[in-house]
Amino acid sequence: MKKSFCFTLMILSLTACGNRQTQQEETGVSHQTMVTSRSDIALEQSYPASVEGRQSIRIIPRVEGYLAEIRIREGQRVSKGQVLFVLDQATYRADERAAQANVDVARAGVESAQLAYDSRKQLREKDIVSDFDLQSAATQLALAKAQLQQAQAQLESAQSNLSYTVLTSPSDGVVGSLPYRVGDYVGPSIQDGLTTVADNSQMYVYFSLTERDVTERMQECGSMDKMIESFPVLRLQTAGGMDYPVEGRLESVSGVVDRSTGALSARAVFPNPDGMLLSGSTGKLVVSNTLKNAIVIPQAATYEIQDKVYVYKVVDGKAQSVIITVMSISDGQNYVVTGGLTEGETIVAKGASYIKEGMEI
Repeated sequence: MKKSFCFTLMILSLTACGNRQTQQEETGVSHQTMVTSRSDIALEQSYPASVEGRQSIRIIPRVEGYLAEIRIREGQRVSKGQVLFVLDQATYRADERAAQANVDVARAGVESAQLAYDSRKQLREKDIVSDFDLQSAATQLALAKAQLQQAQAQLESAQSNLSYTVLTSPSDGVVGSLPYRVGDYVGPSIQDGLTTVADNSQMYVYFSLTERDVTERMQECGSMDKMIESFPVLRLQTAGGMDYPVEGRLESVSGVVDRSTGALSARAVFPNPDGMLLSGSTGKLVVSNTLKNAIVIPQAATYEIQDKVYVYKVVDGKAQSVIITVMSISDGQNYVVTGGLTEGETIVAKGASYIKEGMEI
């Protein structure tokens, strides 16, 4: 009986070994383990971003007329006050001359009325004319002065309209497209304008921060303003994959969470001295940060079930599954553990999806 028992035990043992060997041959996975530890790691977070000039100003005529001159070309850099367009001025110069003539006539009327009033005043002092005559002269003088003021206002309006025929750049910048040509009739109704002048000396880069990211940073810094001041320097990668050589800074964060995305809009500022950044372009904003005392594990040590991330801890030589919370790292191979594991614990480092609960490790 003893020999039979031993023989049977040997067969069971060989069978178990054969099953384990077969399992390993089928899966091709070895049970590598690691002990969790804490360290400081450099993290990079990237955000889709859009680039816009600090301001883009439409050049819209304030008066109507035929386009007489175009003194710029598309893409040209212009300075504040530089002449961009000139409208036909003949009609507006004629209006100015007519207004000036009306002013001269009105001024002569004031001088005549003043003489009449002074004369009536002297005669009234000698009791030659009545109070009514003096009052009538005063009224005519007041009317003449009012007519002069009206004429002067019309002259100022004519002069303004004439000045509006010369369109200058409101700021330094770059000229946009020029859809109109010399001879076209233009005016204030042109909503898109004759062109745009984009101030590209500094560029605004718009992106979104998650509510969680903003909340955690504000808790660390104490306020939104302090968070913005202490925010890490920003780098920009263009849509073509180029690393923009000048660093930027965070300028503002919206105080309202978008309900549909759970994010807050943010704006960064990048100097653009050489004009390498183009308004309307897109790219990727990269934020570098150092995470202190972090536990980092390979993604191969995890598996997911219903959007929850699991690892297998090794407890008394056996696999025990636990739920953890993680943050992805830009290398695509590791996770930063934010909950569920502590320093010094042993976990299965590879092939977690092939492990079963309670398996010997």
